[in-house]
Amino acid sequence: METINVALRAALPEYANDFCDVLKLFFAVEHYEVNPEEQSDAEQLTQLYEEKDGKAICTFLFRGESKTAEAQLPAPSGDEQHSAVAKKRVTKRLCKVTLYELLKRQTCHRPPWGSLTGIRPTRLLYEGLARGLTMEQAQQHVEDTFDVSHEKADLLRRIVIEQQKLPQPNVSEADVYISIPFCRTRCAYCSFPGEAVGKGKMIPPYLKALLWEMEEGAKLLERAGLKLRALYVGGGTPSALNEADFALLMDETMRLFPNACEYTVEAGRPDTITRGKLETLKRLNVGRISINPQTMNDKTLRVIGRDHTAQQAAEAFLLARELGFDDINMDVIAGLPGETAEHFAHTMRCIRELKPDSLTVHTLAIKRSSRLNLEKTPLPSHEVAAEMVRMGQETADALGLEPYYLYRQKYMAGQQQNVGYARPGKACLYNVDIMEETTSILAMGAGAISKRVFPDRELRIERAPNVTNVSVYIDRVEEMASRKENLFINR
Repeated sequence: METINVALRAALPEYANDFCDVLKLFFAVEHYEVNPEEQSDAEQLTQLYEEKDGKAICTFLFRGESKTAEAQLPAPSGDEQHSAVAKKRVTKRLCKVTLYELLKRQTCHRPPWGSLTGIRPTRLLYEGLARGLTMEQAQQHVEDTFDVSHEKADLLRRIVIEQQKLPQPNVSEADVYISIPFCRTRCAYCSFPGEAVGKGKMIPPYLKALLWEMEEGAKLLERAGLKLRALYVGGGTPSALNEADFALLMDETMRLFPNACEYTVEAGRPDTITRGKLETLKRLNVGRISINPQTMNDKTLRVIGRDHTAQQAAEAFLLARELGFDDINMDVIAGLPGETAEHFAHTMRCIRELKPDSLTVHTLAIKRSSRLNLEKTPLPSHEVAAEMVRMGQETADALGLEPYYLYRQKYMAGQQQNVGYARPGKACLYNVDIMEETTSILAMGAGAISKRVFPDRELRIERAPNVTNVSVYIDRVEEMASRKENLFINR
């Protein structure tokens, strides 16, 4: 991919970051300036914009070529805020698609997701359905308007069909998320807030603060008149706690938050899973766990900083099966450093032998704060990453798993996506809720972000984040509870 430096002259600079996202579909953008005061050696990208006769007209000029397109602006309504949001949506999409078409023509490259750069492309199908389109018409609209490949648009269709089979959320419900931000070691690709367990000295004070916040959270749910829908214990690696601390956490979780439709616990790293921890979960009737090998190639596991083996992953899975768990997810990552298509094929063969109830196929996304990015680790090509993702889908199909949620991230290998697949009846409600942003979430622990979904026409969302640093969280846990109080009660 060609590396470029760009100076943007924008009529609508508020969309400059969106324009940069489109550039990154075609180029490695090393330096990006917006309306610089002085001339520079960077390549000039110019945007022109006007509104005429109820239409928005956008033009981009780059490398001696131009592209102009127009779109009908929505008619003003009595709701001024709704009109402004609707106009912004049309304008931003017009500008992004116009730039995309110009760069596609110049580079002769068609990204698999077309002009889409957002996290949740399923929303586009839901928009079409809300306008009265059939599922097939909504899929075709996504292909035609955003140049999404038929393969990807069909994947969206399959996902929306599966989501429509699930219990639908309502405004009187909320999910609960509990964060355990500790891991045995930090994976090389990880950018999530969290700490290595080390000697474990931070765990007792953290659990004390967390359990207090959980107690306050349970009271808050009741006062807000919200019914618990799904609960998820994640991290980090919850099973990085020792057996006694893990049992304490889970006993208090079930005492404070009973009667959820679904309970999920990230058992996570195979080297943290013990019979005792699994027996705790079984005793408390936790139905869904996740055992995440990421790859079944030992050399890759060492490269990415996971000090377990593929054999340990298989043994942890089989132990959970022996104890009666019938809803086990496994996570894998396509595009890990040093892996070829054959390496990923080996992982997929191992997954087929184990037969998990759900499979999440992630595509590696290199975040700026991760060690892989800082060390400039070489990664598989876009073509190899795409082939790995196809293998993941083929494996899911062979196991009878249907895709049920999808999200995308910036800097993903091959410009691909993350997809969760599950057997009928085994789709994770929490995963759908958090990715589709259809349900309020009460989140506790360091790095956890609470979210309230307001049932207006635009599905307005407001958030209350907890601090990410464990020590700071412990010192300021009362403030974290107060933030949620303001979000859910004091409005």
